Amino acid sequence: MATPPNPFEQQKAIPGVNYIIAISSGKGGVGKSTVAVNLAAALVKKGARVGLLDADIYGPSLPRMTGTLHQKIEIGDDKKLQPLIRHGLKIMSIGHLIDEDLAVVWRGPMLFKAIDQFLRDVAWGELDYLLVDLPPGTGDIQLSLAQKVPLAGALAVSTPQNVALTDVKKAIDMWVRLSVRMLGVIENMAWYCPPGTDTKVQLFPKGSLDKYLNDNNLTKLGEIPFHPNVGLGGEAGIPIVESNPESAEAKAFTAIAEAIDGKFRNAASK
Repeated sequence: MATPPNPFEQQKAIPGVNYIIAISSGKGGVGKSTVAVNLAAALVKKGARVGLLDADIYGPSLPRMTGTLHQKIEIGDDKKLQPLIRHGLKIMSIGHLIDEDLAVVWRGPMLFKAIDQFLRDVAWGELDYLLVDLPPGTGDIQLSLAQKVPLAGALAVSTPQNVALTDVKKAIDMWVRLSVRMLGVIENMAWYCPPGTDTKVQLFPKGSLDKYLNDNNLTKLGEIPFHPNVGLGGEAGIPIVESNPESAEAKAFTAIAEAIDGKFRNAASK
């Protein structure tokens, strides 16, 4: 019987890019893109060279969230797409190539081609990290990314309640099946402190996330409190780590970025 083909044999590193990190979620609405933008900006503030790839082909949000909505991509002399630069980040999204109001009506092969182009035909240059903001779920784009490039690791974003936990378990299971290192889970919108108080109000019923992580020897990288300014920053294209770096929310993002950076810097120094 013939040996079945290895679906990962086409993996090729991106020249000049040290670590590619997938940012995922089991369901939409948990703030995954907000986390991606703020982690990327926080890593830049720590001195890292960072790229941010919007792999959510059907629902790209990074152009608006990075303040690059009406900018268009140019092609360089090397025939490669030139990423936009904002907040010290190199940014690429399908939203920079098509009008915001137009639907992308593509089947699998077109998705695969687009992801491959964003990985291979973009002048990323020298990067410490390329963060890839994935669509929610466990579909074609996640699999295509894992097949095309060696991922240094994956993050999963969840909110506290069990409805979100049910889906984030699926995202984690996907990365385990794909033999991708699970860096940890980020609990977003973990609580809210009303103005003038230190009282933590639970916006969502507290689920079993902590028990699940403990039982499966997984890391919680951090908890991000809810604040309207985080969402307003996304609308304005200015991440909270830039607009209000001393806020509790920005400090939480920064601590997670430092933890991620530490994992790789420590490994590189050994």
